[in-house]
Amino acid sequence: MKIFIIVGMPAAGKNIARLYAGSRDMVYYSTGDIVRAEVKMRGLEIDAVTSSEVSDELRGEDGLGVTRLALGEILKTGAKIGFLEGMRSWQEIEMIREKAEGVVVAVLAPRSLRLERVCSRGRDDDSPLAFNERDQREISYGTAIPVALADAYILNTGTMDDAMEQLDAIVRQEMAI
Repeated sequence: MKIFIIVGMPAAGKNIARLYAGSRDMVYYSTGDIVRAEVKMRGLEIDAVTSSEVSDELRGEDGLGVTRLALGEILKTGAKIGFLEGMRSWQEIEMIREKAEGVVVAVLAPRSLRLERVCSRGRDDDSPLAFNERDQREISYGTAIPVALADAYILNTGTMDDAMEQLDAIVRQEMAI
C-alpha cells in the first residue's frame, strides 16, 4: 500500500486530501477526526482545550497512539492507495513507513491566511484567540520536522482547485514511479 501522509500547520488546507480522496473513492483517515469522535463519544464539549487534552491522552506516552489507530484502520482496507492526515512527528512517519510505502506531502499556507481560515471555518475546536497557542503546541509536538522533510509540497494560497491540482500531480507522479 502507498500512503500519502498529509502534514502541515493548522488551517494550512490539509483537508484538500479528504476532498481529493473522496472524489476518487480513495481511503482517507484523519487523526483529528479520531480525536473529535472520541470527544463526542465521551459527551464532552468540542472545543480547543478539550480536543487538545483528549488528543494528548490518545497519543499516549510515546505520542503515537492516534496514528496507530488510523494506520490500523487504513491497512485493514487493503486499498492500493490511502491518505493519512494529521501526523505531527517524524516518529509517526517512521512508524507508518514500517508498514507501508509512505509519501509525505506538506500543505503550506502563510500564517495570516491560516488565521483567516480559522476565523471563517467555524469548527467547534477552532478559536482565533487560541490560534497562536495552537501553533506553538503543534510546533512543540514536532510538526515542523515532517513539514521540513516532506517528499512533496503544496503551496495552498490560491483556490481549492489549484491545491487539488497540485495534489493530483503529486499522486500521479508517485503512482507512476
